[in-house]
Amino acid sequence: MFKITKPTRTELLGYSFLALVYALGIYFSNTDVIYFEEVYAREDGFIEYATAAMLMSISIMSFYRLVRFWNSTPLLWKIGTLGFALIFLFGAGEEVSWGQRIFNWESSDYFVQNNAQQETNLHNMVVGETKINKLIFSKILVIVLAIYLIILPILYRKVVAIKNLTNSFAVPVVQWTQTIAFIIFTVLLAFMPSGKNPEIHELALGVIFFLIFINPFNSKIFHSHD
Repeated sequence: MFKITKPTRTELLGYSFLALVYALGIYFSNTDVIYFEEVYAREDGFIEYATAAMLMSISIMSFYRLVRFWNSTPLLWKIGTLGFALIFLFGAGEEVSWGQRIFNWESSDYFVQNNAQQETNLHNMVVGETKINKLIFSKILVIVLAIYLIILPILYRKVVAIKNLTNSFAVPVVQWTQTIAFIIFTVLLAFMPSGKNPEIHELALGVIFFLIFINPFNSKIFHSHD
């Protein structure tokens, strides 16, 4: 059940990339925190755009699979694949505020008054005194990730009904190496003493999810229709 497979070349490249990003992040955050926050991990910087690129790549990959296997897959498979394509498209758009700063357009009055950063996105919205971003990433996302990265892989291997349902909706199941990598890169955040370190964590999440969608444990759900 806990058999660990050898990472693919693509996974090794992804982990090496994250290791470099983290090494630089740890160095800058401990030697020049101003540079770390205002240059290295700043808004509209390399880290943020790289995260958006990873999320957009997953969305494009999912749309491609949907089109390619449209005539040879059942309805539930199409629903699941379309759902992931839209979820990661939304995530990529939110990451860069739907291109607001890229194209330099102003937020509407609603977002100016109700968004913590006065930007056109939902994850920085404030409802009452609750920041949506804090609610999602400090509570909901932690629960979702725990279920997806730890509980689902165990149930997938032990419960036939869960396995069949997961495959029916084309849900990629993580390899244990991917779960371990995410845990390691999460722990390493403790060595970046800055409030901007979540930006680095978001990139790690984007890269690892990209690797999961390329090489899931149940990869046959994307190849059995060739």
